[in-house]
Amino acid sequence: MSSSNSVTVQILDKEYSIMCPPQERGNLLAAARYLDGKMREIRSGGKVIGGERIAVMAALNIAHDLLNRKDSPELPASGATRDQVRSLLERVDLALAPDQEPKG
Repeated sequence: MSSSNSVTVQILDKEYSIMCPPQERGNLLAAARYLDGKMREIRSGGKVIGGERIAVMAALNIAHDLLNRKDSPELPASGATRDQVRSLLERVDLALAPDQEPKG
């Protein structure tokens, strides 16, 4: 992918540059806004401290909501939905990973 496919998102006051196909840009931005909102909600509760812990709690809450959604007859979770969530979680993992480019 070229650098023109890079999307910058802001999550909990930090910017992340994520490679994304143009057709997925809107979904990625929406997911980043949703995640940012969940993380801010958790941080404002004051019971969880630290960005990594907040991210894990947000991920657990989102996964819980998704799993409960599949039990709801009006909103069945499809295989495509699970694949999209898995793909987004992989992107978040990559964005949160320490910069692995050699320094020099």
